Parts: sequence; structure tokens; C-alpha cells
Amino acid sequence: MERRAPSPRVRRVRVPSFLAGRCVPSDPGPRLHHPGSRRHTGKMAALLPAEWIKNWEKGGKNEFVQLCRTLSENKSHDNIGFRDIQQALYELAYHVVRGNLKHDQASNVLGDVIEFREDMPSILADVFCILDIETSCLEEKSKRDHFTQLVLACLYLVSDTVLKERLDPETLESLGLIKQSQQFNQKSVKIKTKLFYKQQKFNLLREENEGYAKLIAELGQDLSGNITSDLILENIKSLIGCFNLDPNRVLDIILEVYECRPEYDDFFVPLIESYMYMCEPQTLCHILGFKFKFYQDPSGETPSSLYRVAAVLLQHNLIDLEDLYVHLLPGDNAIIEEHKREIVEAKQIVRKLTMVVLSSEKTEEKEKEKEKEEEKTEKPPDNQKLGLLEALLKIGDWQHAQSIMDQMPPFYATSHKPIAIALCQLVHVTIEPLYRRVGVPKGAKGSPISSLPNKRAPKQADSFEDLRKEVFNMLCYLGPHLSHDPILFAKVVRLGKAFMKEFQSDGSKQEDKEKMEILFSCLLSITDQVLLPSLSLMDCNACMSEELWGMFKTFPYQYRYRLYGQWKNETYNSHPLLVKVKAQTIDRAKYIMKRLTKENVKPSGRQIGKLSHSNPTILFDYILSQIQKYDNLITPVVDSLKYLTSLNYDVLAYCIIEALANPEKERMKHDDTTISSWLQSLASFCGAVFRKYPIELAGLLQYVANQLKAGKSFDLLILKEVVQKMAGIEITEEMTMEQLEAMTGGEQLKAEGGYFGQIRNTKKSSQRLKDALLDHDLALPLCLLMAQQRNGVIFQEGGEKHLKLVGKLYDQCHDTLVQFGGFLASNLSTEDYIKRVPSIDVLCNEFHTPHDAAFFLSRPMYAHHISSKYDELKKAEKGNKQQHKVHKYITSCELVMAPVHDAVISLHLPKVWDDISPQFYATFWSLTMYDLAVPHSSYDREVNKLKVQMKAIDDNQEMPPNKKKKEKERCTALQDKLLEEEKKQLEHVQRVLQRLKLEKDNWLLAKSTKNETITKFLQLCIFPRCIFSAIDAVYCAHFVELVHQQKTPNFSTLLCYDRVFSDIIYTVASCTENEASRYGRFLCCMLETVTRWHSDRVIYEKECGNYPGFLTILRATGFDGGNKADQLDYENFRHVVHKWHYKLTKASVHCLETGEYTHIRNILIVLTKILPWYPKVLNLGQALERRVHKICQEEKEKRPDLYALAMGYSGQLKSRKPFMIPENEFHHKDPPARNAVAATVQNGPGGAGMPTSLTINTVRLEEGTTEETDKLKEKSQGVVKVINKAVNATPKVTTSNGNSASNSKIIKEKDDKEKSGKEKDKEKKDKTPAATPEMKALGKDGKDKPKEERANKDDKAREIKEKTPKSDKEKEKVKKEEKASKEEKSKTVVTIVESKSTAEKEREKEPSRERDVAKEMKSKENAKGGEKMPVAGSLKSPVPRSETSESEREQKRRKVDTHSSPSHSSTVKDNLNELKDSSAKHYINHTTPTLSKSKEREVDKKDLDKSRERSREREKKDEKDRKDRKRDHSNSDREVPQDSTKRRKEENGTTGSSKHSKSESPSDSPRLNEKEKEKNKSKSSGKEKSDSIKAEKMEKSSSGSKKESRHDKEKTEKKEKRDSTGGKEEKKHHKSSDKHR
Repeated sequence: MERRAPSPRVRRVRVPSFLAGRCVPSDPGPRLHHPGSRRHTGKMAALLPAEWIKNWEKGGKNEFVQLCRTLSENKSHDNIGFRDIQQALYELAYHVVRGNLKHDQASNVLGDVIEFREDMPSILADVFCILDIETSCLEEKSKRDHFTQLVLACLYLVSDTVLKERLDPETLESLGLIKQSQQFNQKSVKIKTKLFYKQQKFNLLREENEGYAKLIAELGQDLSGNITSDLILENIKSLIGCFNLDPNRVLDIILEVYECRPEYDDFFVPLIESYMYMCEPQTLCHILGFKFKFYQDPSGETPSSLYRVAAVLLQHNLIDLEDLYVHLLPGDNAIIEEHKREIVEAKQIVRKLTMVVLSSEKTEEKEKEKEKEEEKTEKPPDNQKLGLLEALLKIGDWQHAQSIMDQMPPFYATSHKPIAIALCQLVHVTIEPLYRRVGVPKGAKGSPISSLPNKRAPKQADSFEDLRKEVFNMLCYLGPHLSHDPILFAKVVRLGKAFMKEFQSDGSKQEDKEKMEILFSCLLSITDQVLLPSLSLMDCNACMSEELWGMFKTFPYQYRYRLYGQWKNETYNSHPLLVKVKAQTIDRAKYIMKRLTKENVKPSGRQIGKLSHSNPTILFDYILSQIQKYDNLITPVVDSLKYLTSLNYDVLAYCIIEALANPEKERMKHDDTTISSWLQSLASFCGAVFRKYPIELAGLLQYVANQLKAGKSFDLLILKEVVQKMAGIEITEEMTMEQLEAMTGGEQLKAEGGYFGQIRNTKKSSQRLKDALLDHDLALPLCLLMAQQRNGVIFQEGGEKHLKLVGKLYDQCHDTLVQFGGFLASNLSTEDYIKRVPSIDVLCNEFHTPHDAAFFLSRPMYAHHISSKYDELKKAEKGNKQQHKVHKYITSCELVMAPVHDAVISLHLPKVWDDISPQFYATFWSLTMYDLAVPHSSYDREVNKLKVQMKAIDDNQEMPPNKKKKEKERCTALQDKLLEEEKKQLEHVQRVLQRLKLEKDNWLLAKSTKNETITKFLQLCIFPRCIFSAIDAVYCAHFVELVHQQKTPNFSTLLCYDRVFSDIIYTVASCTENEASRYGRFLCCMLETVTRWHSDRVIYEKECGNYPGFLTILRATGFDGGNKADQLDYENFRHVVHKWHYKLTKASVHCLETGEYTHIRNILIVLTKILPWYPKVLNLGQALERRVHKICQEEKEKRPDLYALAMGYSGQLKSRKPFMIPENEFHHKDPPARNAVAATVQNGPGGAGMPTSLTINTVRLEEGTTEETDKLKEKSQGVVKVINKAVNATPKVTTSNGNSASNSKIIKEKDDKEKSGKEKDKEKKDKTPAATPEMKALGKDGKDKPKEERANKDDKAREIKEKTPKSDKEKEKVKKEEKASKEEKSKTVVTIVESKSTAEKEREKEPSRERDVAKEMKSKENAKGGEKMPVAGSLKSPVPRSETSESEREQKRRKVDTHSSPSHSSTVKDNLNELKDSSAKHYINHTTPTLSKSKEREVDKKDLDKSRERSREREKKDEKDRKDRKRDHSNSDREVPQDSTKRRKEENGTTGSSKHSKSESPSDSPRLNEKEKEKNKSKSSGKEKSDSIKAEKMEKSSSGSKKESRHDKEKTEKKEKRDSTGGKEEKKHHKSSDKHR
């Protein structure tokens, strides 16, 4: 069978390389040159210049020959030399064609040149071929002829065979080389046909069935013998030759047989390799490609055997992958399109899951989905590339497999399960030896995997270094699809675990360490790219999760969290499958969370657990987002997390931190005053979940520390919650006093009675927290950061923020510090604590920790240290006596505290240590409530609770006996523990008190004034600490009391309390909310102590009577300091307490009236705290109540939180109202009979119910000289005695309800007792020489209701004279009034009568001493007259007052009588008088009068007469108006409170203002103006009132005037007798007075 060859014209003559691809121009001029040449057109002459042609014979010929020789010898650039020769010959021939050179000349020279190169004839033939084509196209015949002649001349140089091959048949004919060109053409076609188109071999089996049958028999025989591939190859060759078999077909059959006998690789591969030497290299590839194409029909399926054969041939490099790859389908573009389509589909699924589909649409959706699924079920065409890839992986040809996968999108190949499994199998084989060596868990057998029989497969890994070469790479190609083989997953993880073990062990060389570092980073990459994504695709495999945690827990948390972050935020977007999984997880999570309640925690928990094993990050992210919105989910969620794996708990910790750190979330609410609820919810969840489950805390704690470093304190909320829940240490301002008391006991008592919830099972969780802090060295840094941040809050965060929020943050920071410090103190061992906390000076000076915080951190260290030293000393000497123990304890204290005493010196300026010693400072800051007192009542309370519990257990019939027994044992054990703890604390407190007793003398150095000492004590000790914590507030109050009880030298208790209560406005205003609460607690405890002393004379005498803290005059050191006269007596102490109460009211009202948020809030908090002890006085309580009521009305709409506070306080205040008492019951408005202490006299209006201002005395007396102090003391003492007697005679007339019946009754009773004999007594006694002006001043002081300023001076003398006549009238009056006020009468009468009688007794005791003192005083006053006047400042001299007293009295009387306040008539009158003179009185006491005695007498007489007349008139009016008064009593009562309290406020304010003579004296003058205003007001209001009210007042004033007239008489008689009578006479009088009594 033959096919004709094509026409010979089609076959063009071979174009020489130097002209290949160029078009031949119509004019073949010399411009033509071959394109490969270096020389271009302009440089043609360089080879064969025109001169050579012109002078050919002369020199041109030789030049040309020389050129050709040179070009032939240039072997270095062979190709270039060859081309140059071609060009030289071409140019020479062309000159011949042009006629420039003769053909014989050219042939001669060519003859010379031809021997220069072997291939020169071939080059010349090429030149002739080109010229043949060029000249045949030309019209000029001459040129064609020249060409023909040249070829003919050169025939001897080029063989005719070469020319026949290259020249055109027509040219050959013209040259005579062939006869006819046509015949030549026909002959060549026949030869070609025979050569190329006649079949000489058979490629169809049927054409040569015998030959092919023999071939198949050869290949299919049993190959087990000695048959080799070479032997078979020889036979195959023979068969091909014998039967004319087609060699390509033979190769195809060899491949077919190999496909059927895959186990004979060792035979077939060498056979094919040898056979290929006989074929072209591409043949095998084409045959295989042809086979693959055969299966590319839509219905075709490529057999795996073919893939395997192709894979083996590729592995043995018999074919190239690039050559075969092009034959395989589908194309790469189609694969990329498919991958993109998958991603789009995945996103659509996600969109569908997140969309809310209405029920009507759901059915349509489902139908559409079904149709789509049906379409998908049509089988996709076979992917031959993946088939080949699988085969390559199965035989272990990793290189080729890798290059195929590189052509595809990432993870596209392995997303097909067969490929993923094949690759996993390859990894199994590769890691087998290493896994057997280091990975198999102890006790596990495992099933070994045999290696591949293939020598070209990847080398198996024997060391971790080998893993890097191939295995890690294979795993990276696997990616998330390692999920198909959980066993391999576990193996890889175990290898990772083994590697980490080796990596973390020390002792390797530096080079090894570097290698290990690289391996470690590879392991992290594998974890990120392979292990975690694979876990996401696994179907809830808890074991894998736990296995992975085994490796993860060896990573530092920073790496773990980085991995979780990648997993959560990036991995899920990298692959369509993961995108779907994420959407499904969220969908499922929504489903579970919608149904989660407290009731179904278990089933929901199991579902959450299942879901979390594979996709924890997605699940927890959703759960946390729900918790942030709905905080009521916290408890059920925490309970439902019990089915999580360890890895999941760790992921949860990461997710929590990520949620906290979310930069898009605002940490404040929109009002900028409160912390956002999402943050509070998260913090609460944190605390609960970290306590309940074993989650690592380091990351969370470090996060908080980092936030603090960045100056952000919001996240302290988390730390606070975690410590509270895990360690059971609560920080709350709302503790009851019982709880607070329990907190001062031991640990057991704290746990039982100190917290709100019962703290159970915190041992493990607090241990975990402690370990986390110590392992990561976060304990001290967190403390220091908090301590620094506390003040930083105000300056760094406080700029634009609302004051309320700044306060909240400050409190949060402070509370967390206190709580955290408390946790460290109770959980760290002594060694740990001492090792971590630096000394106090380092803390303060280097770390800039505030002093209160620094001591707070160091305090447990001192306590631990002392106790350990004490134990050492006890062991060293076995002495059991209490004394020995105390001695050892004190020694250990000295050892521990001595360095602290030295260290604290650097904390303050040297000047500070002039007032208080470093030892005192350190002692104050280092002790706690535990050291000062044993809370016996708390211990008893808890023990009783346990007894009740045990009884309840006994009575419980339902409880099984064994449980009963257990519970009882628990209660008994607890009870024993508590009792043991109480005993231990008692011993400890006794030791501490012994120690303080020894220390106390060195505490206060008194190098400056006592006032300064108290200032330093309050400034550096009390105030910083009392707002540190609630227990510290109680501690401060107790410590002050303790310092007092220890009779500490140079400590003035009175001064200390006075400074604390006197002006609390600034302190309150500068507190945060919680600080205000603690400050309130402090004031409450201070008030408690004061109230206890105030309540009972016996207690006062016992606890204060003889104590240096209650000295009111501070003698020079040479004097007897314990003299009773120097002590503040009980009644004056009550005045002082009233002053303090008044001061508190004044400060409170001021704060409430400012309108400032902070002031109002803080004072309300403080007032609520001190409610048990303040207000006690009715009028002060009413003033507060009105003000608070106003706040309630004002703030209801504006500031609801203030409104709530005010309402709360208002309600509590009302409930306390029944316990409040009138002012006269709180303190007697007359000074007590015997020793109205110097302070009272000096400070003025104590007797009139005004508070005594002590501070002035102490300050002034401290700063004056010793001499002055003594003189003043003596003066004042003398004065005291005199006034006491005078006052004693004066009946006491204070009532606060406007009922003067009791007053008159008192007068009556007194008069009954004191008849005419008594008058004489008094006259004699009163002769003691005291200056008259002072008597006047004291008259003012001592009176309870003086109506006129000047009249007071003479009243007392008059009263004594007139007692007998007045008493009868009084009796009558009393009878009429009795009905109106029975109840009040009885109370007041009894008390006042008692006080009178005691006063009289006291007076009798010391007649002679009083006399002597009075004498001394008189002489000193005369000597020093006017010395103290400058101090009085703007006060007037008393002289004009006594002269003009008459007219003033009358005016005032009228004013007062018209006043409208019956219930406070006496008080109001006092006020009016005393308001003017409050400060004046103080100074008058110290001034010597300038009046002469005669003048005084005259004035006194006048006063006497006038007052008598007045009093008689009044008595008549009184009786008339009594009935009217009863009728109108109720009306007038209503109007009382406001006026009276205002007055009382003002009255008290004036006295208060005289407290600090230096700082507050300016306030006196404005106060006086206010009082004048009050008078005017009272006038106008009085006119509108009924006559009955006037009458009542008249009646009262009449009783007063009686006393005044007596008093005046008494005075004048005293004066007259004083001049004439001597000492003896006085003694007689005393005796007679004794008889009378």
C-alpha cells in the first residue's frame, strides 16, 4: 500500500543558515549579507574592499587569500569564523556575477582557498545555491551567464553530488550535470515514496498475528527463573526483524503487559529502559499520552494501572513530567475555575445560614436545593492529573507529586480524599522509625508500618532533623486535610511532644540549639497550618483535642495564643471547606444558646462540648458575644462548660482576652460616668469560669499587667473578679459591723463570718492563682502597677472623664490592690513573700509606691517575719512562762522592726521626726486590727451558729446517718478550729500590748508643740490609713483609743478627737465614693468611743479621768501633771461632745448646700455610716433632716443616684428619731458645780450650753512661756472656784419644750432647802477675794438664760438675798402649772436637784483651797493688769457695759418677750445674749479690770433695785396668762423647730469659731451680724403671735429676774464684807455653813 510523495517543487532547496529567514531583494546588490554577521551593510568593504578587486593581480588576490587563511585559523569563535568565510566567498562570487572580476581569476583563488578548511566545498556549494536563487530571479541575462561560468570553472572544487543536492534541477541541467530536469524530478519522487510511504513493517496484530503472539508469549512467561530483561530484549529484537513488527507497536504492547503485571517492576523497567535506546526519546511519552487520550471521553474512566505505569516511568525518569502533563485533562485553567466556584458556593452557603428565612420561603429554598443536588450527582469527567498524582504518592515519588500539586491552587489536590489518604500514607511510612523510637506512648504496642519497596521513595526519618527535609513539607501540602487520618494526626502531635521535651531540656551545644530553634519554628508553622485546621474538620474528636493539648501545654502561652489567634481569625477564611464549617458551627451555637437555661444545663453542656472539640474559637467567640449582651447567661454558661477538653479551656482563656482587648468596644457607657456593662459581664464570667475550671491564668494576668503599664485601669475589674471568685476574698464597702469584726480575727473566722457568701473550696483555685502569679513573676509587678496607677487614674485617665467615673476607676484600682494584697498575704509562704517584696524604702523611693500601699504590701512580711523569729527563739530556749514568751516576742519584734525604723526615715522630711518617732510611725503602719483586739463576740457568734447547725442536724430525721455523722464531724472540727484560733489570737494580742507598753514612752518626742504632734499623727498616719480599707478605718479609731489607754506621754486625746471632728468638709470633699464610706466608718468608730465616754460618768472617770490625754492645761515639765484640776471633768466633756456634734452638723449642712455632686454624695455616705452615733441631739437631727429633705426634692429628676442616697439616709434618719434627745439632756447647760475646768472658763459660753473650745487653750498655752502658763492656770482655777459657788446658788432653768413650770418647781425646791441660815453662809464664803469684773464675766458664763448681757454680772448676789421671800410665790406658781407639764417636770426636777445637791457637797469640801487660790489670783491680776488684752482683738472693754446695763436690759427684755418660740424660750434668750459675747467672754476671763470698787458697788445697788421691781410686775402677769398659754401651746409648737435650730446653729457656730484662735477668729464678727439679724426677725414675727405666747415669756423672764436680783445682792454684800473681814472669820463661816447643811 503506497501513497504518492508530494510534488518535488514543494521541497525548497535548503537555505544556508547565514541567510535563513531573509527576503531576497529584486536587486541583489552588495547590501545583501547574512543576518548572523557582526558586520552590517556599511562595513562590507572591510572583508573585500573595492581596491582589492581593482588591483587584483597586484595585491588584491594575495590579500583575499590572507583574509581567508586568517578567518579559517580563528578557532576561538568557530561559528563567527564560519560565517565570515561564507560572506567572503559570497562577496567574491558576487563580484564575478557583476562582472568586476573574471571567473577564471575567481576559480584560481578559490582553488588556493579550498584547502584552508575541510568543509570549504560545502560552504562554496551554499554560496552557489544562494546565487542560483538570486540570479534566476534577475532579468539581466549577463549576470546569470557569469554565474554559470563561475560554477563551471569551480566544478573541480565541489563534487557534483553536493551540487545536485543543493542547486535547482534547471541550473543542474544548464551546467550539464544532469540530462533532463523533468526526469530527475520523477526519479526523486519515486525514491521518496519508496522510502517514506511504502509499508515495510506491521503495526496491527491481525496483519502479523504470529509475530505479535510470539511477542506476548515472551512478555507473559513466568519471570521467576533466570530470565532477565536483556535476554527478553534480544528475543524481541529478533521477532521485530523476523516478522517486520512495528517497533512502536511493540513498545505499546510491552506497556500493556506491564500494566497487567505491576508486581514485576524490576523486570519491566530495565526492559523499557533498554528498549528506549532503539527509539526516539519522545516515543514513549507519545504512546502514553495516546493511551490517556483514549480515556478522555466523558464516559471513559482511566484505569489505575495506567496511572501506576506512568508514575513508575516518571519516577525512573524514562519520561519527563512536562511532556506527559500536556496530554492529561482537565486543563489547569479549568481546575482554577473549579476552585473559584467552590469558594463562591461556600460563601453562598454561609450567607444562607446567616440569613433569616421566613417559613413560606423555606419550602421553595428546599426544592431549589434538591434540584441543585440532582444536577451535581452527574459524574464529573475524570481528573487524570489527580489520578497520576495519587499513583505517584502511592509509589513514593514525592518530587513529581509535589511539582503537580504546585501547578494547582493550594490544597486543591488534597481536598480530594484519595489523594489526602495517599499522602497521609506516605507520611506514615516516612516518620515510622522516628515515631517508633520517640513517639509511641509507654505501654502501647502500635502497628508497625512496612517501608516502601521502592528505593527512590523519600528517605525515612530517624531524627527530628530529618522531619524538616520532607515530612514537614508533605504536611504543609496536606493542610486541613490531615483530618482524614486521625491516627497520623496523633502521631505527628506525639512527635511534637517528644521534640518539645528534647527542646526544653538543657545541655545541648550551641549549633544544636540553633537547629532546634529552626525546628521549633517549623513545628509552630505545622501546628498553625495543618494541625489546628485539621482539628476543625474532624468530627468532634475529643481524644485528638486532648492529644493536641499534650503538645500545646509545653508551649509558652504567648505562642499558644498566637496560634489560637491565627486559627480563629485567618485559618477559617483560607479554604472553602473551613468557611462552611465556620458557618455551620455558628448556626449550631445559636441553636444551643437560644435554648440554654439553668434547667437544661447538662444536655446543653454536652452539645456545647461536642461542638467545642473541633471548633472552639468560633463557638466561644459567639458565646462570649452573647454573655456581653445578656449577663443572666453567665451562670448557665459557666455550668455548661464542664464537658470541655483542656485545649478548649485554654482557647476559652484566649477568647476572653481577645474579647476584652477588642479595640472597637467602648469601655464606658455613653454617659461617660460608668464602666460598660459588657466589660462588667465579661469580668464576672472570667471570675466564675477561672474558679470552676482548671484554666491557665498567666495570659489573663499578663494582659491586665500590660493594660496597667499602658495606663489603663478599666481591666482591673477582671483581676478583682478573678481574685474574688478564686480566692474568696471579697472587697465590698457594704460590710456589716459584724462582718468587719469577724475580719479582724484569724483566717478561719474570716472565712466563716467575714464574707457575704460562704467561701467554700477555694483552696485549689487559690493555689492555681498563686502558682500562676509566682511562675510568671506577676505578683509584685501587679501590686506596684496598681499602686502607681491608683494616682495615675486621676492624672492620666482623669483629663476629660467625668469626675464620677474617675472616682469609680480610682476606687476599683484601690479595691483591687487591697484585695490582691490580701490574697498574697494569706496565700504566699513567708519565704515567697520576703523574697518578692522589697524593703519599704525601696518600694517608696525606687518604685514610687504610695506609702499607704507600700506598708500594706510590707505588713504581712513583718508579721510573718516576727512570728518566724519568735518561733525560732521559743525553740532555742524552752521557757514556758508567759513572761519569757513576751520577752522573746519583744526581742523578735526589735530584730525585725529595727531595719524598718531606719528605712522609714528616708520617707519623710527630717522635720517630721521632731514630732513623732520613726518607731511610732513604723509601729502604726505595721500593726493590724488582728494585733490590737480579739473579736470575742464574733468568735462566740460563729461557735453558736455551729452549735445551732449541729442541733439542726440532730433533729433532721430525713438525713442518712453517715451523712449526719460527717456533717457533725465537720461542724465540730470547725468549732475546735475557731476556739483554737481565738486562744491563739488572745495570746498574740497580749504580747503585742506588752510590746506597745514598753515602746510608748519613745513614741511622741514633743520637740515642738502637742498640736504639731497631733497634726503629724493625723496627716501621716490616721488620714492616709483610715481611707485605705474598712478594717483600716476601724484600726485607726482603735489605735487612737489604744494610744490614749496606754497613757502615752505627749499625746493629747482631746486634741486628736477635736481635730478629727472639727472640720470634716475638706476631708469629705476630697474622698472618692468608697473612701467616703471608709472615712464614715472611721468617724463612726471614733464617735462610738466618744459616745461611750459621754454616756456614763463612771465609764468616763474610769477610762479618761486620770489619763494624760485629757489634760486641758499643759504644765511646764517641772509641775505635777496629774493634778485633778488639770483634767477635763465629765460635765465639761459632755459640752465638748456637744460641740463636736454641732461641728459635724455644720459641716454636713455645708456640704449638702454646695450643690456639688461629690460633696453631697460623700457627706450622705458618711452620714449613713455614722448614723448609730450621730445625730443624737434632737435639734441637730432636725436641721439635718430638713436639709436632706431638700436634697431629695432637688435631685429627684436631676441626679437620681444622689436622690436614692438621700432618700435612703432620710428614711434611716427618721427611724432614729425616737432615740434622739433634747439638748439639755445631752449636756447640762450649766457648768457642773465643783470644777468647771479652766478650759470652760477660758472659752466662755460652756455654761450656757455652748460647746467648749479646748483647742485654743492648748494651742496658746503650749506656745506661751512656762511662767505664763502657770499664772494663767492659777488665775483660771481661782475663778473656777468662785463661779462654781455662784452657779451652784443659781437654780438651773433649761428646758427645751417651753414649759417653765419645771423651772419654777426647781426654784421652789431649792428655796425650801436653803433658808436664812444658808444666806449667811454664802455671804461669808463669797468674800474670797476675786475681781468683780471676772465675777461678772462668770455670771454670764454660768447663767443658763441671762436676758441681758450686763445684768448677768450682778444676778447671783441678788438671788441669794431674795431667796426666802420669793420661794412662797414660786410655790403658788408651781401649783397652777403642774397640770400643763407633769412628765417633763419629773425628769428635769430630779436631775437638777441631784446636780445641785452634789454640787453643794463638793463645794463644802474645798473651802480653804479655794480661798488661797483666789487670793493668789487677785494679787497676780493686779500685778499683770491688762496683759492679755491684745488677744481679744476687736472686743470692747467691759467697763461701759456695766454702766449702761440698765437701759440695755430693758430693750432686750422687750425684744425677747415678743419672740415667737415658746419651746425654746430659754435657749433663744441665751442665744441672743451670748451670740454677741461668745468670743468676748473667753478673753474677759483673762483681763484685769480697770474699774474702782466704789463704782462697782454703786452700779450693783442700782441694778438690784430695778430688777426687784421688774420681777414683781412679771409675776402678776404670769399668773394671768397661764390659761391662755395652755390653749395656744400646740400652735406655737409647730413654729418652733426652724427658728430654734437656726439659732442653735448660729449660737454653736460662734463658739466653734473660737476653737482655733489663729485660724478661725475672723469668723466671729460676721457671726455677730447674723445674730443681730436674727433679733430683728424675731421681733417682727413676735408681733404676729398671740398674747399667750408673750405672757409665757414674761413669766419666764420674771423667774430669771428673781435670780438675777438675788445674785446682785449677794455680789454687793460680798464686796462690802471682803474689805473688813479676815481669814479667821472665814473659817468660822465655813464651820457654820457645815452645820446648816
